[in-house]
Amino acid sequence: MSRPLIGITTSLSEGPEARQAVDWLYVEAVERAGGCPVLLPMVSQRQALEPLLAQLAGLVITGGPGIIQGLIGQLPADLPPVSPRRAQADAWAFEAVQSRGRPVLGICYGMQFINACRGGTIYADVQAQLGTGPHSPARNNNQEVRHPLHLVAGTHLAALAGGGGTQVNSFHLQAVERLGAGLRASARSPEGLIEGLESEDGRLVGVQFHPERLPGTVWERLFGQLVRAAG
Repeated sequence: MSRPLIGITTSLSEGPEARQAVDWLYVEAVERAGGCPVLLPMVSQRQALEPLLAQLAGLVITGGPGIIQGLIGQLPADLPPVSPRRAQADAWAFEAVQSRGRPVLGICYGMQFINACRGGTIYADVQAQLGTGPHSPARNNNQEVRHPLHLVAGTHLAALAGGGGTQVNSFHLQAVERLGAGLRASARSPEGLIEGLESEDGRLVGVQFHPERLPGTVWERLFGQLVRAAG
């Protein structure tokens, strides 16, 4: 069976020696799930990317810096804003894949990005704004942050987990404040933060944690589900 092409977005460090980069764990997760991982370049004009976008069977929107679309409050000093070039490239990829009815998995920044694109809003600094505990090692003396996950009954995410996966990792400073159009919450943290969202048909999925860093757990199934839907 041929492997469906799964686009993977990248991050950008700007400056005299600009670099595109992505955590290789995303690539490995897509490969293990049976997909063909394709890193998406950042280009100046959409038409330069359209021939590739037209071939994608699915998309992973990876973690990244601070979302500025739909923002509630001001970004904290320890969270740089997403570069305009990355934000534009992500939007082109998301729009192209969605317009063809292809599945999308958004991870951390990617989940927030999907929500903002659907008209939802994002807390700029959820710890400061809601008084939660730290949800990132950067705010926890570089110590790992894990917490229980409360799955919403009747959602695609709950069915995928099959009663497992109650502990997840955490690397975020921002969080979803109000859900965008056509989205529903599929998981929450103990404080009530939205940790998962999805469309009614399950072809649009976002999680606040990082499943690519949880191999061998039920959350690896997120990539399998994406590849199956893409195929």
